[in-house]
Amino acid sequence: MGLLEGRKAIVTGGGSGIGRATCRRMTEEGAQVAVLDLDGDAASTVAKDIGGVAFAVDVGDPDALRDVVDAAVASLGGLSILYNNAGIGEFNRLHEYQPSEWDRVLRVNLTGVFAGFRAAIPHLLAGDGGSIVSTASISGTRPAAGEGPYSASKAAVAALTASAALEYAPTIRVNAVSPGMIRTKLTEPMFEVFSGQLERFERTTPVGRVGEPEDIADVVVFLCSDLARFITGQNIVVDGGLTLHGSGVDGIFELVFGEQGQG
Repeated sequence: MGLLEGRKAIVTGGGSGIGRATCRRMTEEGAQVAVLDLDGDAASTVAKDIGGVAFAVDVGDPDALRDVVDAAVASLGGLSILYNNAGIGEFNRLHEYQPSEWDRVLRVNLTGVFAGFRAAIPHLLAGDGGSIVSTASISGTRPAAGEGPYSASKAAVAALTASAALEYAPTIRVNAVSPGMIRTKLTEPMFEVFSGQLERFERTTPVGRVGEPEDIADVVVFLCSDLARFITGQNIVVDGGLTLHGSGVDGIFELVFGEQGQG
C-alpha cells in the first residue's frame, strides 16, 4: 500500500518541473490526482501519463480557480490534498521593476496560494480534513539581490502557511517546502546564459549536485502522508545545504548588472 493510498489530490502548476514530478510521485503512492496548470496542454499530457484529470486555470484568478477546484473535486470524488505549486519569477533591480511586473509576480506566487486555500479548504473541512503544502523558496529565507518581488512573495507564502496551520488545526495540516537550486525550465536559462554556473552550484552545494524535481516531490509526498502526522506550520528547506553558504543565487546580480549594480 502506498503512502497516499486512497487520497484525492490537486496540484497547481502540475504541467512541468516540480509539479509534474509531484503528480507522478503522488500517483505512484496511490493518490488520484487532478493536474492544474495555466498551460492546459501540459496539464493534459501529465494527466494522461498518470491516469489523472486535467484543468487549465490561472491561479491568480481566485474565482476561476475556485470553479476549477470545485470541478476537480467533483471529478475525483473528494479532496484530501492540495499542493499549491504554481509560480513565476523575474529578475531585475528593484527600482526598475515595472508595477505591472511586481503585480504579476505577487498575483501568481502569493494570491495564487491564497486562492488555493480559499478554493480547497471548504472541501477539506467538509470531508475528513487533509493536508496542504505550498511551494515557498530559499529566496524567501535567504533573499538574493535582483529577486525582490519573488523573494517577498515566497517569504509571504511561509507566513501564510503558519497562519493557516493555526486557523485550521487539527483538521488540516498546512506546510510549505522551500526548494533550493532545482533543475527546471525556470532555472535552465541561467545555466545556459552564464557559463560555469552549473559547476559552481555543484561545488558550493554540500551534497555535491543541483537538485532535481523529484527531490522536492518526495518531500511533498512525505508532508502529505501520515508519516508527517505531527508536522504542521513548517517551512521545510530542501536545498542540499546550499544556503549554509548564503543565498541561492549569490553572484548572479553582479554578473547581470556589474559589481556595484550600476548596469
